[in-house]
Amino acid sequence: MRFKIKIWHLIITLCIVIILIRFNLLIDTFLLFIQIIKLLFTYPSILLEQLSFSMFDSLFSSFLIVAIPIYLFLKRNRIKVFSKKINFTSLIVIILMFFFCMAPLIANSNPNFQKSLSATKLLPPFSRVKVLHLVPEENFHNNNLEKFIKLKNRVIKRSFDQNIIFVDSVADGQKIFYYQQGSTFELPKSKTIMKAGKPLITQKYFLLGTDELGRDIFSRLIYGARISLFVGLGSVAISLLLGLFLGFLAGYPGGLIDSALNRITDMFLAFPVIFLIILILALFGNSLISVIAVLGFSGWMSLFKIVRGEVISLKNKDYFISAKLIGLSRTKLLLKEVLPVILAPVIVNLVFQYANVILAEAALSYLGLGTGSTYPSWGAMIEAGQNYLSQAWWMIFFPGLILFLTLYTANNLGKEINIYFNPRMEL
Repeated sequence: MRFKIKIWHLIITLCIVIILIRFNLLIDTFLLFIQIIKLLFTYPSILLEQLSFSMFDSLFSSFLIVAIPIYLFLKRNRIKVFSKKINFTSLIVIILMFFFCMAPLIANSNPNFQKSLSATKLLPPFSRVKVLHLVPEENFHNNNLEKFIKLKNRVIKRSFDQNIIFVDSVADGQKIFYYQQGSTFELPKSKTIMKAGKPLITQKYFLLGTDELGRDIFSRLIYGARISLFVGLGSVAISLLLGLFLGFLAGYPGGLIDSALNRITDMFLAFPVIFLIILILALFGNSLISVIAVLGFSGWMSLFKIVRGEVISLKNKDYFISAKLIGLSRTKLLLKEVLPVILAPVIVNLVFQYANVILAEAALSYLGLGTGSTYPSWGAMIEAGQNYLSQAWWMIFFPGLILFLTLYTANNLGKEINIYFNPRMEL
């Protein structure tokens, strides 16, 4: 399926839509950046205590959403890929890239945010709940620090907020009464933010519903995309380095080294790798780094076979022998003579490997051996959803759908790249 619009048109349109929707958040982020500069010159020690990855993430995402449209508009005719028409594969790739780079702007809340479980548990898609706002308890003695903290709380999505309560309804009298699943609670008016003589109440929307802990499914899907794509990139990078190095090491000198590495590779290919991965993670613990390392070290075999075969066929070519005779080192032979020739099959292999890694990460998370509870994962979301299949179908449907689309897109992308390098395959 191919659309009439070009890739750069779609990217700029998405950026503009996000800017319009999140305009207030972008302004707050810009003001937060100014406060950071002020504190850097006045209270650097206080600033260092407040810095976090989430803050840099929000600042970087806000910079990208403004810089990307400008860059694409200026370079639209120079980079050919951006001038191509959109098809289904490129559409999904662009959406996933937006999820990866701009999650703080796209997500509605922190993926682990939970509050007032009785009012937010297992809400269906397109639900909304009322939010009762409480008076903040923070007391600041420094004007700049106060502005910084307030802006930081507005920009960074936190996993807990003590200044709000999700409620089903509110009654206003001498005291504030709010209701959650048939239970009644009361608050003095001094603890709630009053506006025009009434408690401040806003709406919180859950586009794709909530899970068993009242967490927003939409936000968890977006941050889960980050984890899956990051694990895929890290693992594929490790597999690339191992496959290139070992394939060249086996194919170039040949002999005993070639035979030994071939037997080791055959052993890995014959053994069910998933059992080895599960064993290693069960013994040494599961974390983001360990999952990337294990999946990377278990996926280099197919690339090894490709590189080894190509090196064996290339090392007797005249240009390769000439490069060796003029004194090029083995590293330069690999990078300058071998890599440009085998680039097409290597790229295709890496794209298919990328899909396999994403599926493996989801499978490990489903089994409880993925990146842990710190990060949301599509596999873990599917595992949690199966316990509530009759009550909350959306918990398993949406992560399953986005996982399917990601794998389908990765395989389609691999086929398209293969056809690009080998046009006869399309006939």
